[in-house]
Amino acid sequence: MSNADLILPLLVAVPILMATAPIALGLRFDRTGWSVTALTTTGLLAATAYLASAVYSEGMVTHELGGWPREFGIQLVADEFSTLIALLVIATATAVLAYMRVGGPRGNTFYAGYLLLTGGLLGLSLTGDVFNMFVFLEIVGLATYALIASGDGPESAVSALKYLILGTVGASLYLIGVGFIFMATGTLNMQVLSEIMPEVLAQGGQNLVLMQAAFAFIFVGFALKVAQWPLHTWQPDAYQHAPDGVTPVIAALVSTAYAYALGRLMYTVFGPEFLTSTPYLTEIVVTVGCLSVLAGSTLAVIQTDVKRMFAYSSVAQFGLVVAAFGLVTETALIGAIIHLIGHAVMKAGLFAAAGVIAVSYGARTVNEYAGLADNRPFVAGGTALLLIALIGIPPSAGFIGKWYIAVGSVQAEMWPVAVVILLSTMLTLAYSARLLEKMYFTPATPVESPHPSAPVATDGGHEGEDGDDAHGSEHSDESAGDVGASAFTDAGRIGRGNPEAVSLGMLTLVIVAAIVAVLLGFAGGELYDLLDPFATEVFNE
Repeated sequence: MSNADLILPLLVAVPILMATAPIALGLRFDRTGWSVTALTTTGLLAATAYLASAVYSEGMVTHELGGWPREFGIQLVADEFSTLIALLVIATATAVLAYMRVGGPRGNTFYAGYLLLTGGLLGLSLTGDVFNMFVFLEIVGLATYALIASGDGPESAVSALKYLILGTVGASLYLIGVGFIFMATGTLNMQVLSEIMPEVLAQGGQNLVLMQAAFAFIFVGFALKVAQWPLHTWQPDAYQHAPDGVTPVIAALVSTAYAYALGRLMYTVFGPEFLTSTPYLTEIVVTVGCLSVLAGSTLAVIQTDVKRMFAYSSVAQFGLVVAAFGLVTETALIGAIIHLIGHAVMKAGLFAAAGVIAVSYGARTVNEYAGLADNRPFVAGGTALLLIALIGIPPSAGFIGKWYIAVGSVQAEMWPVAVVILLSTMLTLAYSARLLEKMYFTPATPVESPHPSAPVATDGGHEGEDGDDAHGSEHSDESAGDVGASAFTDAGRIGRGNPEAVSLGMLTLVIVAAIVAVLLGFAGGELYDLLDPFATEVFNE
């Protein structure tokens, strides 16, 4: 093969090592973090693209660190599944920097955390060892806690602490499961475990019971990490109160990587035969996913804060992915992977759009989006396209993933999943239509604020460095009524907004995400072909 296997350790080591550069350079220079991060992620993107070309043309690429045998050492693996997720991670991390150049936190320590998160996500995507997956889970968790807490208000710190506590519980449950796996098999390498599992199933006995206990702990741990109902409570607060520049990264990548890890363990380590032969296992997984779909969609409908609405939407979308994993068919598995990718693109764009609107328009609630299309036509158009894709209207990323999952549910003779997909689509239409109606069909009429102390519209605004308000958090419905999106000057600017704080990069991210979300709808067949070798190998082992 080429030297592609040498790229694998560099993809993990380089961002983690470079995380020290912004801090070191910060001792002498101010605000070097963005430049260092941009150069690093751009180089990693090129390296990952080269790796992907090798994987999709020649097959799996592996690297044994230190030359140790895979049974005892640390192995990194790039196959059709992991490579696609690694590409998603580094491409999104690079693209979101266009937003952060002006609209995100600018401290050197922030970008150190950003690079650490990127390295952890790449490690989580490429590891071939269940224990090192725990190590990367912790790296991702710690970096995410720090990024969420980088907001200005106390709500950010509280949300980060909540995420820290619940995330630690989830990781601990996963580690207990890893312990059971080692007790049953004596190895932690995923490929070796996949080879051992048929023997464990054939022999039964204590080792099989240990593997069943391991799956129970791992699934509950990841249900918490992926924010499945009713273990989802950390996610809405984290998404809502994180800085606007941070939320697109967390929403697009962190839970996506967690869902990838769950799918990787279910199909590579435990395998389809274990999933289908264990009594009630698939029914439990599908039920958890379907309940999350319905609960998340319903809760999204009743939200007034836009970021919180999108957060509950993520609970529903990841529930759909988990349910697809539980169907245990090739079509459903490929549909789950495609939906993961599409959802990451859509949520990166939607949360970036929410940040742009909050900075330039001063709007954070649904009612404050009134008249947005007239005053901010480009960001409104991008938001509209992304919402249409989220609903699943073809051609879009949301449609193609749901379609394959629905077909997989029919193949598995689990018809209720198809019904749940239909119901969730209707609920997604309900909350998306609220925003679309406000943006395009509700005029923004001037309203005088009854409070003398309310902010007045000025050209400069009163934003902090990150473009958020003084507290970096959402405004309540009561304050929205006082100085909502309807309170414009003749220039069309809201008192809390500052159009000059929005850069071309911020707008470009929203528009590009919307275009990609549509183009993915046309690329469903190509994505299926890319993933088909992985699914075929999994189900034919």
